Amino acid sequence: MKQDDIAAVQQIAKISWHDTYEGIIPAEIQDLFIERAYSNAMMMKRLEKTSVYVAIHDDEIIGFANFTRVDEDGDAELTAIYLLPSHQHLGYGKQLLNEGLQHIQDAQQLFVYVESENQKGRTFYERSNFTCVEEFDEFFEGHPLSTAKYVYYLKTPVNN
Repeated sequence: MKQDDIAAVQQIAKISWHDTYEGIIPAEIQDLFIERAYSNAMMMKRLEKTSVYVAIHDDEIIGFANFTRVDEDGDAELTAIYLLPSHQHLGYGKQLLNEGLQHIQDAQQLFVYVESENQKGRTFYERSNFTCVEEFDEFFEGHPLSTAKYVYYLKTPVNN
């Protein structure tokens, strides 16, 4: 992602969030989160401190994925992966995931957190060889949610 791509990514986040979380997270809570998490300032911080990849179709950005850098424990996190609804199930999500994985090859594992009722997301991760390691209840912007934590092992875990 380049700085010029920020407006497109912000639009995709908004459209995708509303499509994905309709009936799961109230629209006003989604809007509050999107306004803060995808503000211009936060997008500049993402560009500076994380890796953001965009998917392009016919010269238009149709999706993005955001990965943290690998930490000292060898962990990274996929903090977002969203596609416009019209371009889902066409392989773009897998391409974005693979692009990010190529850039974190020194990581031990990649984590992602998914709202438990987000069946589209859970199916995508399970088909992409992620393993659900736990589910827990939390509050998101004051709204109770259940979250599933998934891990993708880049290196075989060692059992002690």
